[in-house]
Amino acid sequence: MAGPTSGKVVYEQEGVFIHSSSGNDDQESLLSGTLRVIEKDSSSVVEWAQTPRERNLQGLEHMNSYEAEWDMVNTVSFKKKPHSNGDSTVRTNGESKWSFLFSLTDLKTIKQNKEGMGWSYLVFCLKDDVVLPALHFHHGDSSLLIQSLKKYVVLCESPHDRRVLVNCQSISQSFENLLDEPTYGLIQKLKKDPYTTTMGGFSKVTNFIFDSLRGSDSATQQRPPSEMADFISDAIPGLKINQQEEPGFEVITRIDLGKRPEVHRRQPVSIEEWMKNMDSEGRILNVDSVKQMIFKGGLCHALRKEVWKFLLGYFSWNSTREERANVQKRKIDEYFRMKLQWKSVSEEQERRNYRLRDYRSLIEKDVNRTDRTNKFYEGQDNPGLILLHDILMTYCMYDFDLGYVQGMSDLLSPILYVIENEVDAFWCFALYMDQMHQNFEEQMQGMKTQLIQLSTLLRLLDSEFCSYLESQDSGYLYFCFRWLLIRFKREFSFQDILHLWEVMWTELPCQNFHLLICCAILESEKQQIMEKHYGFNEILKHINELSMKINVEEVLCKAEAISIQMMNCKELPQAVCEVLRLENSAVTTPDSDTGEDETVGDISCAAPAHPVVSNGTKESTEQEAHTIATD
Repeated sequence: MAGPTSGKVVYEQEGVFIHSSSGNDDQESLLSGTLRVIEKDSSSVVEWAQTPRERNLQGLEHMNSYEAEWDMVNTVSFKKKPHSNGDSTVRTNGESKWSFLFSLTDLKTIKQNKEGMGWSYLVFCLKDDVVLPALHFHHGDSSLLIQSLKKYVVLCESPHDRRVLVNCQSISQSFENLLDEPTYGLIQKLKKDPYTTTMGGFSKVTNFIFDSLRGSDSATQQRPPSEMADFISDAIPGLKINQQEEPGFEVITRIDLGKRPEVHRRQPVSIEEWMKNMDSEGRILNVDSVKQMIFKGGLCHALRKEVWKFLLGYFSWNSTREERANVQKRKIDEYFRMKLQWKSVSEEQERRNYRLRDYRSLIEKDVNRTDRTNKFYEGQDNPGLILLHDILMTYCMYDFDLGYVQGMSDLLSPILYVIENEVDAFWCFALYMDQMHQNFEEQMQGMKTQLIQLSTLLRLLDSEFCSYLESQDSGYLYFCFRWLLIRFKREFSFQDILHLWEVMWTELPCQNFHLLICCAILESEKQQIMEKHYGFNEILKHINELSMKINVEEVLCKAEAISIQMMNCKELPQAVCEVLRLENSAVTTPDSDTGEDETVGDISCAAPAHPVVSNGTKESTEQEAHTIATD
């Protein structure tokens, strides 16, 4: 039977009532209707329409659509807007004829009641906190409806009220929700995934947890931190960090790392210094020395447009000017062939390609709110915004399986700002995405690995702080999620992030230097967190509010000092060696004062004999090592 909306009707039940006047038994207070679940390509819908005279749900007046507006880092809000062609609507007219229609992607909870009235009823609550009228099943019950819905959404029983079913899948519709409320953004980052399909373990984190965190203080206090932490720990399956009591875990011994050296930064590399290291044909001489200078001081802004192409691998360090020009010519042709692919898609084609349609929708939404305070992107119809949009759309053609995931606009924006060329910026971004790809994949293997690695390093540096975090159900370090996901893009000012990224791109003084930056920031915040006895929620709030308050030079000095301290240690545990990718041989590190290379003695990566703290299962560590080896 065809319904008023296009699609296949997979469930239909007549005689489903709305009681328009609570407690009134007269017949006029009962509105009988037909309930349907309609399968559509992009998003299946639930529809209730009053009978006996079904109403055409198209074109009614006084209709409101409810749309969630997500900001990746700062805000999450819901607003009503005039109905366009959205799927989620609640509708009435002057004759009090009822109908409603909503997308299952907007479903938050279903409350069921099967006792006390002789029939069952249920209430749909949408994720914008709109509560639809209760639907009363006078004939039969809602079990068939629930079975039908389970084909499209993951419904989990609330541990606090068995009558409430939570739509776990509604929290995994897009990456837009990874970082929202300033207060509790780090937990809410787990709400959605990059795709319109369920993202493995992330879909297990339920809406009501995030709603309680997003709400008032009293709402937060309704659930103990340990319970919220349990839900978070299920978010990424296989993430084993702070389970030291259990047998069979690899252990990290408390060892003396020795004195931490004092390090100093230098001035940014100048044009003159750069030119001195280039031969007549344009080859870069003394590449290691050049990288060392960049690591110690970054680049003057005038050099970034050229040097970033080397740091990101777009140009080879030993290439000539002519060879680089030939690379650019080839890449121009390749880029515009891919751009033409999406530019030439007709409206009819796009209507039948929901993934491309979803990618475009996400990109348009994100482009309009990426770095808009920067002059390069401010204002309406800004050329920078058009380039940002076009490069991201072309990247969807370049890597259609990954497509566009929220957060990628944050990685592109500084690159486009510096490179100021559409084609070159695209290829530099694509190469950066090669490094960051696993962060955005459906299973988020990159995030799993990095959180485990960060815990390994932090445990060695400060087991006391790690123990405190664990005592506050924060041992999984999810409050660092945003830092790792988009490489501190929202933690530092725009100019500071240019400096920080180019330093990290040198891959000095060791691999995964960004994890040592995390350690440096956390070390600076340890005293306040512990002295003020911050709990689970306070830690999340405090870390999230560090944004734009961190001194980039101080953090780089401390992170470099930590790296030298570790590399000078001759009893460095194997797990730490693997994270930093250190070998069992002499390691060359920058001298803390001169910036020149110095050789450190052999580093023993054998596991010490006196374990005091465990740090993940042997199995997971071996798997992690394999992942590192094959990256």
